[in-house]
Amino acid sequence: MTTSEQAEQLKRRAAEAAVGYVRHGQIVGLGTGSTAKYVVLTLGEKVRAGLAIKGVPTSTETAELAKRQGIALLNHDEAWQIDVAIDGADQVDPQLNLIKGGGGALLREKIVAAAARQFIVVVDASKRVPALGGDFPLPIEVAVFGWRSTERQIQTVSDTFGYGGKVVIREKGGQPFKTEAGNYILDLHVPRIDDPAGFETKLNEIPGVVETGLFVGRTDILIVGTQQGVEVRQAEKG
Repeated sequence: MTTSEQAEQLKRRAAEAAVGYVRHGQIVGLGTGSTAKYVVLTLGEKVRAGLAIKGVPTSTETAELAKRQGIALLNHDEAWQIDVAIDGADQVDPQLNLIKGGGGALLREKIVAAAARQFIVVVDASKRVPALGGDFPLPIEVAVFGWRSTERQIQTVSDTFGYGGKVVIREKGGQPFKTEAGNYILDLHVPRIDDPAGFETKLNEIPGVVETGLFVGRTDILIVGTQQGVEVRQAEKG
């Protein structure tokens, strides 16, 4: 088995464990990305076996997959009362803070996570890091209008925190990548983020920043697929 095949197997195990928290009749937030895909597939199996749920997808990609699996979906304009949201992450630190947004769906993912009574994060062991940043940039969703000014202010905030680094506009096919909300994503490359909460607050104060990929203090349960099995960790919240 190749390394990539092993990683997919670990993601699948974590996703299957997470679906065990879903109960009949619940409203479920459905994440986006390679690990979240396995969540939707596993939920689809349970729906076909009789589980009744309604889903709130965080992207068109997830919505289409959920529909193919027979999962009923709520409309965007409905007032959600999400029981549990399950999503992946690009990085997880020891305090269960996250970087998300590698797939470009960070705004919808954060809206759904914030609306959920319980937010479950599923990852393979490679996503655990001693500190956020480093090998993976921080995605920041910004308004198209004045984005270069926003970019400059993001760099200033990063420099003020002592992180430095570099802001790079995300591209696809040689053009700026646009989110489903019609915004750009600026990827901030920094060695490490020592104060995720403070950094998130200051970035969100910048006019033009729509949302950041920092998910601080939002994780309720972390489920990690490892070679030794599935590890489950509950967040310690005061």
